[in-house]
Amino acid sequence: MREYSAPAANPVTDDENLADVVWANAERFSDVVSFRRQVDGTWLDVTAKDFAAQVLAVAKGMAQAGIAPGDRIGLMSKTRYEWTLIDFAIWAAGAVTVPIYDTSSAEQVHWILSDSAAKGVFVETDEHLATLESVKGRLDGLEHTWQIDAAAVDHLTEQGAELSDDDLHERRRTVKAGDLATIVYTSGTTGRPKGVELTHRNLLAEIRADIAAFPQLMEQGNSLLVFLPLAHVLARAIAVTALSARVTLGHTSDVKNLVADLGTFRPTFVVAVPRVFEKVYNSAKQKAHGDGKGKIFDAAEATAVAYSQAQDTGGAGLGLKVKHALFDKLVFSKLRAALGGRCVAAVSGGAPLGVRLAHFFRGIGVPVFEGYGLTETSAAACVGTQDGFRVGTVGRPVAGTSVRIADDGEILLKGDVVFGGYFNNPEATAEALEDGWFHTGDLGELDNDGFLKITGRKKEIIVTAGGKNVAPSGLEDTIKASPLVSQAMVVGDQRPFIGALITIDEEYFPSWKSQHGKPSDASVSDLADDAELRAEIQTAVDQANSAVSQAEAIKKFTILSKDFTEAGGEITPSLKLKRNIVNKNYATDIEALYKK
Repeated sequence: MREYSAPAANPVTDDENLADVVWANAERFSDVVSFRRQVDGTWLDVTAKDFAAQVLAVAKGMAQAGIAPGDRIGLMSKTRYEWTLIDFAIWAAGAVTVPIYDTSSAEQVHWILSDSAAKGVFVETDEHLATLESVKGRLDGLEHTWQIDAAAVDHLTEQGAELSDDDLHERRRTVKAGDLATIVYTSGTTGRPKGVELTHRNLLAEIRADIAAFPQLMEQGNSLLVFLPLAHVLARAIAVTALSARVTLGHTSDVKNLVADLGTFRPTFVVAVPRVFEKVYNSAKQKAHGDGKGKIFDAAEATAVAYSQAQDTGGAGLGLKVKHALFDKLVFSKLRAALGGRCVAAVSGGAPLGVRLAHFFRGIGVPVFEGYGLTETSAAACVGTQDGFRVGTVGRPVAGTSVRIADDGEILLKGDVVFGGYFNNPEATAEALEDGWFHTGDLGELDNDGFLKITGRKKEIIVTAGGKNVAPSGLEDTIKASPLVSQAMVVGDQRPFIGALITIDEEYFPSWKSQHGKPSDASVSDLADDAELRAEIQTAVDQANSAVSQAEAIKKFTILSKDFTEAGGEITPSLKLKRNIVNKNYATDIEALYKK
């Protein structure tokens, strides 16, 4: 058993709550630009004083509507300014936010609102409202529905006008660090989502740990553009941290227009899941090859990787420095420009980034700090930092957090960021928590310096017919590093060998067809047995196999005709595989692997 602990940076006191920072900023830094809000394509400033006034007004409206301290309030919306405004207003009113992904199905919405016994819910669009209406008859305790696109903020502001500011502040100050702040429902990769109870203390501890981890990024005057769903604990924790550190925050949900938004907002840093960084890299590579500059890009990529690797072995030599400087002008500066031109770093979580991609981004001047955590740990429990960066790991524990590797390799976590239990689910709570240690279900390795490496998922371990234990995630992540691959799922439980289901990246596929002389109207299904396509996928599979034994290696793969989708139930909103659903939906394809 191995263990590593990080001392707390700034312990949370019992009388604190998350809403305090809104008024602390307004009183001491009233003219600081807390947000830049996109309205009709223009970014408009929202000062700390303005934000506090808006939060107060909406909180008063909820109080006047009968929302009491401790009441649960659903929040179903895309990433936008109002999401954060309403979140803080719920806290200021003493209530509890229950986030819901804007892509959730009617049954998912019903489960979350019924299980949490929500008294009210905010929805964004007419479509969301229709989804809610379809299940509202089965929600006995739901008394209020507010629609953001139907001027919910204005209506609540008017409704709360008669309540005095002092009355609301008195209510706000009764909320303590140990009180419930939010119930965040897990993605539900293996059954019904569980409601993770996070207190004000949990999130405040996360905020302070993040500020301690990123002192250069979390400086007043820096900026962050949030585009991940705020129902995801990572995006929300970083957004709340940015407000606390007086970093200017922007929101966008239009991922198709992300490059344009990055160009106009020009953030100091971004937060994303690995798939976003994969797409940035893939798009740049695809464009270079399409423009006849593929050899230049490939040479620049190799230089970036070598330059990053050299940082861990004493630094680059003169020749490598010269090449790096040349490609910085030709290639790297353009990639940084695509991130807005001011981006000096990025934070990634949710899945491993991949060693080569980590070196690539570090080499172009935008290091990606990988983190590890779960909803149950208020987001990051470990993270790489500027002073503690080791490619292939997820960094060290954040301040106030301890990591332990159990005898069976499972990662255990303890500290103020760790949740206290699952809402209405004492059995699951007892299974997950033991003497304050959270059993993550993930497998990992901890080195002597405290750097954590994720090696797999305990419940996802595949046992072949020959008795070999195989962790699929490492194989899958390496395969997905190929720009041609969208998703990969390893199979082989109780089978004679390991196989894989592969889906093709829809954005990269047209470019690949053009480069290889394939008909432009050919579908993935048409080319599933194409020798060149299979050869390129085989190269990605070989790369994955190079890191494991023969018994763990992928012997066969099949290229599926379509990608895994959230609508099909095969992936979660945070892009995690629902293996049981994929196994069910593609049972015929899996069987075919073992009949060939």
